[in-house]
Amino acid sequence: MESNPVLLESKSSPINLLNEMQQLRLLGHLCDVTVSVEYQGIRAEFPAHKAVLAATSKFFKDVFLNEKSTDSPRSNVFLNEVQVADFASFLDFVYTARVEVEEDRVQSMLEIAEKFKCLDLSETCFQLKKQMLESVLLELQNFSESPNSEEESATHLSIATVAKAEQDAPDSPASRPGCEASPEGLSAKPKEK
Repeated sequence: MESNPVLLESKSSPINLLNEMQQLRLLGHLCDVTVSVEYQGIRAEFPAHKAVLAATSKFFKDVFLNEKSTDSPRSNVFLNEVQVADFASFLDFVYTARVEVEEDRVQSMLEIAEKFKCLDLSETCFQLKKQMLESVLLELQNFSESPNSEEESATHLSIATVAKAEQDAPDSPASRPGCEASPEGLSAKPKEK
C-alpha cells in the first residue's frame, strides 16, 4: 500500500530564519565579512554574512564569487560612494525584509537598491513611491474640490460655458472648419474692421 506525498511547509520559518540571522549579525557571531563604508569623512564598519549579502544582492554575489581566496576566514569589502546611514538601512532591510526611513530618504534607498542590485528593496521603494504619489494626487484632488477653490471652479465653469455657447453659435470661429475656440481667445475682444 503506497502513501501519497504531503507537503510540510512552515509559514514562520523564513521570518524566524531572518530574525536569527539578524541577531547573529548584531552580536557579531559567525560573520565572515566586514563591509567598511566611508563617505565624506564618515566611516563605519559593518560585520555581516556573505551568504545573506550574496542572496539578497547581485552586487555582493559577484564580489564574493569573484574574490580570490585568502587564508583569512574573514574578508573585507570597501565602499566609498555610499552614505553610512544608507548602508545601515540597507543591511537592516536585507536581514529583516523591512526598514523604517524618513520619506525624503526613500529615493536614496532606491539608489542603494539599484547600486547593489537588490530587487526586493527596489520593488519595495517603487511601491512606496507609488503610494506617496497617489497620496499627493489625492490631496491635490481634495484641495481642488474644497470650498476655498469655488471661485476658481466657477471661473473654469464660466469659461467652459462661454466656449460651449461660442461653438454652438452659427458664425463663431469654432463652427468654421479648421478653427477652434480657446480660453485665451475668449478673453480677447474681437477686432473691428
